[in-house]
Amino acid sequence: MTRPVRTRGAAAVSLALVALLAAGCGGRPTTHHKPGTSHEEATGTTGTLLTAQDGTGHRLREVPAARAPAVRAEARPDSEGGWNLRLDVTRFRFTPESAGGGAVPGRGHAHLLVDGKEIARLYGPWAYVPPGARSVTVRLHADDHTVWAVAGRPVEAVVPLGPGAPSPSAPAVTPTPTPTADQGRTVTLTITGRSVQPPPSRVELKKGDRVTLRVTSDRADTLHVHGYDRELPLAAGRPATLTFTADRTGLFEVETHESGLVLTQLVVR
Repeated sequence: MTRPVRTRGAAAVSLALVALLAAGCGGRPTTHHKPGTSHEEATGTTGTLLTAQDGTGHRLREVPAARAPAVRAEARPDSEGGWNLRLDVTRFRFTPESAGGGAVPGRGHAHLLVDGKEIARLYGPWAYVPPGARSVTVRLHADDHTVWAVAGRPVEAVVPLGPGAPSPSAPAVTPTPTPTADQGRTVTLTITGRSVQPPPSRVELKKGDRVTLRVTSDRADTLHVHGYDRELPLAAGRPATLTFTADRTGLFEVETHESGLVLTQLVVR
């Protein structure tokens, strides 16, 4: 006599599997997306995904300043050379377990750039910078590798290193004597390889000041002043000068197009 086949256990397993799959669909943002869309576009429900990119090719994800993450960086000399870098983040949490997932407010990781070159990804508040570095930049990224941004600018901290570098801080402020209206302000910069002298810092200006950027580069490149959309071709080994009036308030980066180096930041009040 043939016994009836018992399917109860198999049905229970099937139901459990369906339940697991359904639960998976409601978890954290996933890396899967429709064909023809980028991962960033598929996880773009947080903030506004901009077409603009940072210097390393990552797209910016704009969020309101009131809810945006923030970062400060402190560099301490190491007894065996180099620097120990400590990060102080606000409205942000390092989430290595979610790397590659969707963008979630206040979560992600940081990218470490030394002298404008990306060297590491950080999943915690400490990092080591080897000897010889002139400046370090720490930039906050979402889990999908887009860059958190406010007002079209990456959320980051820039710290000059080397002899005479300022004490621990966010981006350093260059002390400036008050210029006369006729004299204006001249900023002289020299680029050698991926090194910038003096190291990148902030230059304090008043609205209406005349600014002259005098730049010498060891290779052909193009200088760009963000926010003012001013450009200056740089010929190898030949000083070039750009003069303009700082008639807009805010924080404006001066960088090179080809090498992607941040040369200085202009703070206009």
